[in-house]
Amino acid sequence: MPTVHVIGLGRSGIAAARLLKRQGWQVEVSDRRQTPALQSQQQLLEAEGIAVQLNYDFDLQTLAHVGLQIPHEIVISPGVPWNSPALIAARQAGIPVRGEVAIAWQALGHLPWVCITGTNGKTTTTALTAAIFQAAGYNAPACGNIGNSICEVALTAHTLDWVIAEISSYQLESSPPLQPQFALWTTLTPDHLERHGTLEAYVETKAHLMNGAKQVILNGDDPYLRQHMVNRWPQAWWITTQGAAALPKGIAQGIYIAGDQVWVQDQPLLPTHVLQMPGQHNQQNFLLAVAAAHLAGIPAATIAKAVAGFNGVPHRLERIRQWRQVAWINDSKATNYDAAEIGLRSVTGPVILIAGGQAKKGDDRAWLNLIQEKVAWVLLIGEAAPQFAQRLEAIGFTNYEIIETLDRAVAAAAELVTQYPIKTVLFSPACASFDQYQNFEERGNHFRQLCLEL
Repeated sequence: MPTVHVIGLGRSGIAAARLLKRQGWQVEVSDRRQTPALQSQQQLLEAEGIAVQLNYDFDLQTLAHVGLQIPHEIVISPGVPWNSPALIAARQAGIPVRGEVAIAWQALGHLPWVCITGTNGKTTTTALTAAIFQAAGYNAPACGNIGNSICEVALTAHTLDWVIAEISSYQLESSPPLQPQFALWTTLTPDHLERHGTLEAYVETKAHLMNGAKQVILNGDDPYLRQHMVNRWPQAWWITTQGAAALPKGIAQGIYIAGDQVWVQDQPLLPTHVLQMPGQHNQQNFLLAVAAAHLAGIPAATIAKAVAGFNGVPHRLERIRQWRQVAWINDSKATNYDAAEIGLRSVTGPVILIAGGQAKKGDDRAWLNLIQEKVAWVLLIGEAAPQFAQRLEAIGFTNYEIIETLDRAVAAAAELVTQYPIKTVLFSPACASFDQYQNFEERGNHFRQLCLEL
């Protein structure tokens, strides 16, 4: 029986391991961490016949020392860098390395997929697209980098009609050329450069998804896509919130907002007032989802009904509660400066901003300018707190405090709202979560819990 080694015991790694086991592989899993939660997961998987090694950093040379075999194949979770020395050595030794998306594609590639990628807007666009397809009667779960991993869907769903998948650059890095029915690209700003190295490498990782798609749908309001991608996929559809004249020059196919209508070419499709979520960024997400649904043949009335009932996604400008006449909003999904700027622009000031975590490379100037305009206090948490404090000092903003943890930040915010005329407490980190949390969902859930306990 061939052996496969899965690196990473997160949700996607666990699901990939179980799917591979069901396909007849002998499966071994490793993770460099060792926590009580992982130990519990280890017991569950070993009861299913899947060997698990915790507190182990994968290396071909040391596998035998921990009782593991040299694998015929390696499967990696999204958090494992494609070009890590151990994986380079494995490929040089002739051992194929695949990502968990490749395992899911092998199982579900016979179905039509809608794949959504981009720097920001992926999660909302994915969730809204899934809601529309489900309203049309399709079994079309949202998965990938949102909710269930794609391998989890492959394990549990037996009558799927569509796969609606949010796919990150980390997942695309290790995936084969996918061939989705629709590939949507939301936005492109510098992100994950600590992983991909250069903006060009990051862009090409995203473009990898578009290259195999039967139909490409692009955001014409995004400056980078508009400047660099107009001629790359000549048959692509473009969306814009700014009317027909704002579509990129020379393109043949567009879906746009003009007045209070969404238009397909020069034909009205549905009214814009059905969208409940504020902000131009949400109008862009809305148009991308509408474009995929319309091109899939879903009637305009069904699209409108689904959109009208959609109130957004957890962790992205999620209103937790009103406490002491102040809105407490969870924006844990804002893991970079651009997303955090959008979040801050979308709420009512004066604001108490809770920010910080594991810092990323990027341009923070627009975010900092908006902090000067709208924010009364900044409470800084996580590894990035000293760096953010220096940046705030550099612009002359002194109403900040390094507070270290989210528990202390929420408690401090609760005290500050009794002293100042605050309208909003916004948790919008502008950082990854991995210094203190497994992922942005765990971080956002902790914020929600703390707010509800006030």
